[in-house]
Amino acid sequence: MGVSKSGYFKWLNRPKSERQKKHEKLSQEILKTHLEFKQRYGSIKIAKTLKKRGVKVSEHTVSRIMTNNQWKSCTVKKYKATTNSRHHHPVSENVLNRQFKAKKPNQFWVTDITYIPTNEGWLYLATAMDLYSRKIVGWAMEKNMTKELVISALKMAYRRQKPEKGVVHHSDRGVQYASCKYQNLLKKYNMIGSKSRKGNCYDNACIESFHGILKRELVCTGNSQLDFSFIKKFKSI
Repeated sequence: MGVSKSGYFKWLNRPKSERQKKHEKLSQEILKTHLEFKQRYGSIKIAKTLKKRGVKVSEHTVSRIMTNNQWKSCTVKKYKATTNSRHHHPVSENVLNRQFKAKKPNQFWVTDITYIPTNEGWLYLATAMDLYSRKIVGWAMEKNMTKELVISALKMAYRRQKPEKGVVHHSDRGVQYASCKYQNLLKKYNMIGSKSRKGNCYDNACIESFHGILKRELVCTGNSQLDFSFIKKFKSI
């Protein structure tokens, strides 16, 4: 390569620069955080975690280092659908219309059902989120995906929040939310019904995102097995 033997050994034994030392230390911090959270965090959350711990780093730098070292966050594949929109119940208009930023509590609620695969079989989780605080205000979990499941979640949310009339309640077009019993409960609570457009998951993006994070960070273990102990922990909240 046109390099002298003495020149090569001089380069080989040359002390690392401050920039190299800083880069290696940062890489170690990123890997440590990545493993600490069982390889579930991506570059954005790792960057935020490091900043909270006093490490000045950008999301772009974390992403570049993770990409170069092939450190990837765990992902959860979708196995089971939870929406059955083939029914004859009336469907509300899309009143929410992706207005995901609320100005006050109990202005917009978004709801959805997800599945939790466990070593004791499938469990279905229904949740209701207040878009103002992004807090889960109501939830219910059962072995079957019925209208009683979503009714239980709504009743919990109403009991805990005690909202005034006029809450915009948004959901997908699933038969559970469109059922007469559920719609009558919305009328009783003086809520305004809102439904996503057919086949458009982005109309309910906030609650969909929450369910994705929930399964990726709390249900799945590092080796992609599903831990039933999470369910017991969730029930105790």
